[in-house]
Amino acid sequence: MGILNLTPDSFFDGGLYKDEQSILQQIEKMLCEGADFIDLGAYSSRPGAAFVPLEEERKRLLPVINLILKNFPEVLLSIDTFRHEIAQESISEGAVIINDISGGQFDNQMFETVSKLKAPYVLMHLKGNLESMHRTYVYEDLIKEINLFFAEKVSQLRCLGHTGIILDPGFGFSKNLHQNYALLDELELLNVNNLPVLAGLSRKSMVYKWLETTAEESLNGTTALHALALYKGAKILRVHDVKEAVECVKLLQAFTA
Repeated sequence: MGILNLTPDSFFDGGLYKDEQSILQQIEKMLCEGADFIDLGAYSSRPGAAFVPLEEERKRLLPVINLILKNFPEVLLSIDTFRHEIAQESISEGAVIINDISGGQFDNQMFETVSKLKAPYVLMHLKGNLESMHRTYVYEDLIKEINLFFAEKVSQLRCLGHTGIILDPGFGFSKNLHQNYALLDELELLNVNNLPVLAGLSRKSMVYKWLETTAEESLNGTTALHALALYKGAKILRVHDVKEAVECVKLLQAFTA
């Protein structure tokens, strides 16, 4: 899953894709490198990011969906949003997946909306709200608590008739550096209903802070963690650097064949 941020303030690529040419060039690059999905986000979730009004998120996102699908009609678009209005409008415009960092917690109409749309839904774990989701939280048993969170949310979605669910443990959200690595170490224990797990590790602070470097210099570390995540059972990698992630997938397939 290749990432395309349409925000001015995302932690790694904010502000890079501001015009039609740069957007289409990056989409083409990621598709040529082997991306199966493209994940569009118009609301930065980095620590300290500015609040984005609904209309601004809509303004940033919907024209780009139309632009991409006009030029690449076969592309599978995932929309990174926690607002049910944006989810509904994006699917109506041709997107196919909703990727919700809040796991339905920031908008109580999200589950009903994606269920009615029958759109595959990425359900991410976090604690807190928009202001507190990057704070450190105490867990008595990290994996158990995440599994319980997923079990509760999956049950709610299933009661609404939804079946296309992907689990995202939320690396970097409401977890400190050591908790993130403990989560990665036991990723294979996330086993709610045998649903596929998405790993979002790309260039995050858990990589560059441990290496005492920067997001810009964290590709090698990211690739190392991608290999571990795949080995631990992740089925989808959400990445900034598609070529390197695809190579990682191919090599691990050879190793486990």
